[in-house]
Formats: sequence, structure tokens, C-alpha cells
Amino acid sequence: PDSHFLLLADQGFYGLAAGQPHGGVEVDLPSLAGILETLSSGCLTTTFTWMQHHGLVRALTGTTNEALRDNYLGAAMRGELRGGVAYAGAIPQPPRLWATATEGGWSLNGEAPFVTGWRIVDLLLLSARNTAVAMGQSAGRIVSGVIDAATSRGITVEELQMVAAQGSNTVRLYFTDYFLPDAQVTREISHEDFVANQHLNARLNGCLATGVTTRCIRLIDEAGAAEVARRLQAELDAVRIRLDAGLDHPTTLPAARAAAAELAYRSAGALVVTVGSTGILARQHAQRLVREATFTLVAAGRPQIKACLVDLL
Repeated sequence: PDSHFLLLADQGFYGLAAGQPHGGVEVDLPSLAGILETLSSGCLTTTFTWMQHHGLVRALTGTTNEALRDNYLGAAMRGELRGGVAYAGAIPQPPRLWATATEGGWSLNGEAPFVTGWRIVDLLLLSARNTAVAMGQSAGRIVSGVIDAATSRGITVEELQMVAAQGSNTVRLYFTDYFLPDAQVTREISHEDFVANQHLNARLNGCLATGVTTRCIRLIDEAGAAEVARRLQAELDAVRIRLDAGLDHPTTLPAARAAAAELAYRSAGALVVTVGSTGILARQHAQRLVREATFTLVAAGRPQIKACLVDLL
């Protein structure tokens, strides 16, 4: 419901990533993780859609394109403009979305596989791989820019049907000679640096799984299985420590993310068993949490996380 996003905007939650220099709220990492986890335990769909807005805010605060920042940042921090992100076309090897330099900007061709918030967000931070890599130049560079999140010339939309978080309006976008003007570009960066900057995102995306686990533990305890809840809580505390440690030791982060998702999946199963046959009824929390836990197994995933999860499962 739109009221979810209006409430977040009214309470200042759209400016969390801006920081005090830009008039935002200064939030340390433990507090931000706590906010994301708490919201995820209440509504994963709202949180997954809203948290991607902060990728746009960070891009605007970090860009050297002052005119672009002045045009959008204030409204984005107030939640008057809502943002989403589309990184998945640029990161894979080989890339799925390419940017070719042209007069006054870039021509985009390919696809952005999962774009969340279509018809909910106003702006999209889009990333594509520079085609110069194919000619042995600017190897692996990624171009990012801000576009309107709306169907227009050069964009085709495929609606996706998901078993969880369907309300996030996640789609696949196809680009054919779509023009991204230089005036809308936030930066061009190497693939290596781009991936390195994703470590914080990888940690924060782990809050989706820990939020689901938190809700499962609460409901298991309320159903009378206090000892089960206690054991799962101890595991959750350990997972949080591993996720935080992964920021200083990025090579350990995929395993920590995998452990968080596996725990969510197992906790949701434990909830279904605890509440019994009512757990598979459509309007009960247990079945929803099983689907949301499944969602956390793949949401914002990377090959290293997938490999760790396969080993765990």
C-alpha cells in the first residue's frame, strides 16, 4: 500500500543514506542494520522496495554532477521522489546491459533482469558496462545514471510473477538504443571498484534474512516453543556477528550472507512445524514467512553466496 511509503517519508526514513552534510540524518551502521531488520520482520515487501531508494541517494550524494544532485537529492531525501536501482545488468560476466558512447551521452542495449518498484518509484539508478571493453579499452568500466522509471522509447517492460514480495512490482527491463544523456550520468567507474563498493550493500541485504528470522522466532515463542526460540535466537546472534565482521573481511561476507538466509529458511520451517497444519493456510504468517525465507535465498545474491548456500543446504 502507498500508505507504507508515505509513512516512511513522513518519519524521515527516505533520507537515512544522505548523512548530515547534505541535511540528512546521521545513522551509524548498527542502527541502520537494526532499522532494516525491524522493518523486514514486519513487511519484507515494503522494506525490499524502500531500501533500494538509498542506492539512488548515495549515488546523488557521491556524484560530481552537481546539477543532477541539485535537481533530485532534496526531493529524494524527503521521499517526494522515490528511487530504485538496477545493478544486475552490469555486474555479471558477461554483462547483460551495455553502454556505448554516443554524442551527448550513452546508448544502452540489453536487459536489466530484476528491477524492483516499477510503478512505485519515480527514478531508477541504472548501471551498464561500457562496450569499449569489447575493443580492449576502458576494460570493465561501468556507467551509472538516473532515468525516469517509466515506459518510454527504447524500454520494454516484462512483468514478473514471484512467489514472495509480489507487491514489490519487480520487472525485467529490455533496452534497445535507449539514450542516457551525459547530464543524467552519476559516474563511470571500474568494474573492480564497483563490486568493491557493494560490500556494504551485501551486509545490509542480509537484514532481509535476519528480519524474517526475527519474526519466526517471535511467533515460535508465542506458540509455546520457548526452547526452540531460544536456540534459534542464539544462532541469529552469531549470524549478526558474522555479517558485521564481513565488512572488515569481505572474503567472509558471502558465507555469512549464506548462513543468514539458511537460518531464515530453517526458522520458517520450524515455525510451520510448531504451529501445525494451520501453518499452510493462505492467510497465516507461517506460510508467508516460508515464501519470504525462500526469497532471501536468492535476493541480491552473487555466485559466491550461491555456492556457500548449496553447501549449507
